[in-house]
Amino acid sequence: MTLKIVLASNNTGKLKEFQQLLAGRHFEVLPQAQFRIDDVEETGLSFVENAIIKARHASKIAGLPAIADDSGLEVDFLQGAPGIYSARFSGADASDAKNNQKLLEHLHGVPDEQRSARFQCILVYLRHPLDPTPLICQGTWEGYILKQAQGNNGFGYDPLFLDPATGLSSAELSKEEKNTRSHRAKALQSLLTQLSQ
Repeated sequence: MTLKIVLASNNTGKLKEFQQLLAGRHFEVLPQAQFRIDDVEETGLSFVENAIIKARHASKIAGLPAIADDSGLEVDFLQGAPGIYSARFSGADASDAKNNQKLLEHLHGVPDEQRSARFQCILVYLRHPLDPTPLICQGTWEGYILKQAQGNNGFGYDPLFLDPATGLSSAELSKEEKNTRSHRAKALQSLLTQLSQ
């Protein structure tokens, strides 16, 4: 039997990743747009709070279990910024290109060894909107920020994020390889383990 789950995001990149990672596992991930659910305002002060806000909103409207993730990039030289503001780092009209440009400007002249960073993903699964014990999973992907964009795959900060193990940017990795290394893949693997217990 297939369990239908609403994904509390309108990000098509995230939807594709979740569908690929959950393929063949008895889960059908449906985008919240299918239920005419708009993005809810993220008023939390942490990845966990924002993920729970998004999951409760989508679960309530869709009447289904919900998955939400809140993820972002933490750059050590910037004291963890952009962090929870990763998607809107460059302001109200933020885009991937503008966010990447702002990050490069902030790190201009910073040597390679001081450009350490990580992608964080907090994944929340709610069985229903009032679920008092949501499953909360975390995944982290350590790396460095490049001095210029490399690669055409992925989205967000992928072209600037160097994976030390492969020497490639996240945007240069194949989908299959990214899905074994990424912060989202690690968090989702943890969630699948908990759901199967």
